[in-house]
Amino acid sequence: MKPYYIKSLLLAGLLGTLASCHDLAVPVTSELTPAVFPTNSSQFISASGPAYVALRGNISVEFFHLQTLSTDEAIFPAKGGNWYNGAEFKDLHYHTWTKDHSTVNGNWTWLSTIIGTANQSLAILGANMPEGTAKKQNLAELKMVRALAYFWMMDSFGNVPIVTTSGDYSAHPNVSRAEVFTFLETEIKAALPDLSDVVDITTYGRPTKYLAYALLAKMYLNSEVYAGTNRYNDCVIACDNIISSGKFTLEPASTYLQMFYPTNGPQMKEFIFAIPFDATATNSFPFRATNLHSRYDIPRGLVAKYKMPFTPDAAVSTLPEFYKYFNDATDVRNKEWLTGLQSYSDGTPVTVTTTKKGYDQFYAGSDPAAPYTYQINLTPEVTLRQDVASFDVGNDELAWNMGYRNIKFYPDASSLNRNQNNDVPIFRYADALLMKAEAIQRGGAATLGATALTLVNSLRSARTAAALTSVDLEAIYGERVREFASEMWHRNDMIRYGKFEGKWGYKTDADIHKRIFPIPNTAFLLNPALVQNPGY
Repeated sequence: MKPYYIKSLLLAGLLGTLASCHDLAVPVTSELTPAVFPTNSSQFISASGPAYVALRGNISVEFFHLQTLSTDEAIFPAKGGNWYNGAEFKDLHYHTWTKDHSTVNGNWTWLSTIIGTANQSLAILGANMPEGTAKKQNLAELKMVRALAYFWMMDSFGNVPIVTTSGDYSAHPNVSRAEVFTFLETEIKAALPDLSDVVDITTYGRPTKYLAYALLAKMYLNSEVYAGTNRYNDCVIACDNIISSGKFTLEPASTYLQMFYPTNGPQMKEFIFAIPFDATATNSFPFRATNLHSRYDIPRGLVAKYKMPFTPDAAVSTLPEFYKYFNDATDVRNKEWLTGLQSYSDGTPVTVTTTKKGYDQFYAGSDPAAPYTYQINLTPEVTLRQDVASFDVGNDELAWNMGYRNIKFYPDASSLNRNQNNDVPIFRYADALLMKAEAIQRGGAATLGATALTLVNSLRSARTAAALTSVDLEAIYGERVREFASEMWHRNDMIRYGKFEGKWGYKTDADIHKRIFPIPNTAFLLNPALVQNPGY
């Protein structure tokens, strides 16, 4: 367990009984009400907690799926019918989702719950907390939690309703994406003066000024997508507020991978904002914690002794179209992948004994039950060799060896369940550098003596990759692929670079309407004032 301040907020938040809502205007119920609670400092912490618990909610499952499986970064095929889930992951890959898609609905519900919970906490603390600096900071932090949720709503769904008053259960129409952008920019700038500029264990997991600057930078970098206007100079300025603060630095190659390990936390010098996770809590980083040894029934003792390699989920892999960007043999970021023949740390091959039929379900020889031992060998291609229509690669050993696996969020071998301690970074210092580089490359003014090339090379140097002699937008895109794999930014990047309508895997859909998701049908049942997004 990681003993920092935000843990008390999360623990306190779990004491409240929150009800999920599918619409921003549907009441979020809790045991806290302005009339009876809170009245002292510990109760003020408790009143803030539910918003942070809600923020952790679905981010590592449904949000990860939505932002990753809809791109060339990852594919989640069925294996002998397992994980087909009513075409859930097939539709994400093919871009054939509808307003009834479970992952789309899950994300709308989760983000709406964060917003509704933050509204309630803001109302409670606004009515009960004594005036002063502490109150201003607490309210500003909660507004930033809400702003982060609204940003993800705007990015994923485009046109969404804006509700900032707790207890307002009337039907609210959605407003344009550009209006949401303006609301967010105003909200973040208003919160900035009251946010802390302290970056240490006391503010870890809580919004600071630098989260505000990072979120503004991300909005300005995508402003042409969101609002139809060029804001690259503003992006540079927002990034400079982070860079010139002196609060952050790139992790060296020796600690780069540790940023994502179960032992990560406030000691990571790159983290601008991260969501803390704790293996002792419920719903704590479950999706990317299924280990390779669980698939092959390798004893945990051997895993610990030989430092067996892991995969976040043996069913999910990347595609060649994504992995091709990992093209520098000296780059430390290559180590976040499992590829090819697998061995223990002492060089002993990782082998599996099965049958000839178990190895290849299409084996047609006369001895299908004969024993067969092979060394695990992860191959780059993912082939729907059992059935294309059902998105199925088969359920034999050949199928389980298809696709390279990302092990960036390395799990804890001693964990007795799927929960993990890996905190999830949302913004890192590397992102500030690359956002600034891209903004300059797209026409923003260079500042602080830095160019797009020097910014990119500063990151490549820290990652032990060869320096570039020139840079263009495609080079920056490739750098973002390498730097932020499994960090849920790739869909955002692909859309900004005009690549989301491309072909990868089995996907050929080029409909630009798919850049945003449909508002789910369940939301219309609760809020009849909503209007569906174009193309759905």
